[in-house]
Amino acid sequence: MKRIKALIGQMFRFGMTGGICFLIDYFLMVILTEFFGLYYLISSIISFSISTIVNYLLSLHFVFDSNNTTRKWKEFTEFALLSGIGLGFNTLLMWLFTSRAGWHYMISKIIVTAIVMIYNFISRKLLLERTIR
Repeated sequence: MKRIKALIGQMFRFGMTGGICFLIDYFLMVILTEFFGLYYLISSIISFSISTIVNYLLSLHFVFDSNNTTRKWKEFTEFALLSGIGLGFNTLLMWLFTSRAGWHYMISKIIVTAIVMIYNFISRKLLLERTIR
């Protein structure tokens, strides 16, 4: 029961961190696209990358029990690699939903974020804690 309670608390903190990072990602993408005229995929890549850095910092401090014996540089490199895979999913799905399915890029971003969030939680939990409890 204690493990389940801890996991629920962790998922809540992950959700809060994710919510903050989603707002950064979403609004930065819209600003770059609407006000600076960047192509939506370029804006999405930039905003995703910035929100990923913020997410990494928040995840280390508020969400996951980071392995203190692991060198932080190695941990960040692994995190960046997993985030690069997430960026690939994000970009591919944005393109599919927007350019192929014809959805507005702002709607696509909401759906894509929900999908990539599941990948992010599982991969980061495995990386930062080295186990799913």
